[in-house]
Amino acid sequence: MKIPFLNLKQINSPYQDQLEEAVKCVLNSGWYLQGKENALFEEKLSKETGCRHVVGTGNGLDALRLIFKGYIELGLLKEGDEVIVPANTYIASILAISDNGLKPVLAEPLISTYNIDPDQIRSKITSRTKAVLVVHLYGFVCNMQPIYEIARSNELLLIEDNAQAIGAELNGKKTGNLSDAAAFSFYPGKNIGALGDAGAVTTNNVQLADMVRALANYGSSEKYINDFKGCNSRLDEIQAAFLNVKLDELEAITERRRSIAKRYCMEIENPVLTLPQWPNDVKQHAWHLYVIRTNYRDELRHYLSVKTIGSMIHYPIPPHKQNAYKELGELSLPVTEKIHNTILSVPLHQCLREDEVDYIIDSLNDFKKNDVE
Repeated sequence: MKIPFLNLKQINSPYQDQLEEAVKCVLNSGWYLQGKENALFEEKLSKETGCRHVVGTGNGLDALRLIFKGYIELGLLKEGDEVIVPANTYIASILAISDNGLKPVLAEPLISTYNIDPDQIRSKITSRTKAVLVVHLYGFVCNMQPIYEIARSNELLLIEDNAQAIGAELNGKKTGNLSDAAAFSFYPGKNIGALGDAGAVTTNNVQLADMVRALANYGSSEKYINDFKGCNSRLDEIQAAFLNVKLDELEAITERRRSIAKRYCMEIENPVLTLPQWPNDVKQHAWHLYVIRTNYRDELRHYLSVKTIGSMIHYPIPPHKQNAYKELGELSLPVTEKIHNTILSVPLHQCLREDEVDYIIDSLNDFKKNDVE
């Protein structure tokens, strides 16, 4: 049995007829940017998240960039301001901060959840701190109540990187609507993926939404009148049409991923593997990735390869150890480094068959079995 980590053709094949029809509709409309498909996408994502305002963007990184740039144009941030961000996130979260002339301040996560530690946020606040960027890593919602209280008591903007957690919720409220503004990614490998790059910003602040929309359109809200130094990051009609097909299936996709993740959590019983927590509230996790931790990662990757089971490392090098951020290289972040040195993602997506799930569980349970008995 061969199980790749992710097969995008397999993921998209159930929607092939609908996707082909979506392309035909866009082609026949003669309208390829900022048309009815984009408007419908924004309406659907607004309904999904409960946010009043949605702006489609070219990709998830741009969505984050535009949020920070929007706050700068509105006078709520300025160059040199500090933004607290988890140290173990994907580098895009940090790029969005530094690209706007803001200073990323890296905070350690809780190793039990991989999400930012609220106590670390408190310890990093200075007179220059103006915002906190949380990341719902791997699809698990951050512990938002203490973070929200910290942000409000210190008059900080609170922003979500929601690239991995669409469909998750906390206390009945969806991710993307747990902060002042949020960024979504619809990269093809996400739970809801486009067939190319796509992203979105959600917020309940009409001034920010209008600013983001203008900035993403060359800084213009009226053709050929440019009030701001913007960029070009608009969600095109074909990608919006694809996403409109898939957003209708979000609940079913999320439930299937949760059912597989629950089996992993309950049936993998190998003492050399540390599993993610199964949340008390099942809806708190969208299960974008199933990430285990082990001191035998290289050996496990080879073992899974022999078993013809795909795996990936999310992510092998933490941002502060990347050449792009040499200035952060001397930071002491032992929790982050332990995570990046020991994690491994195993297959988890809605198209896995039950016999494939059985095989993955049995294989993981058999890893180093003779060594620990």
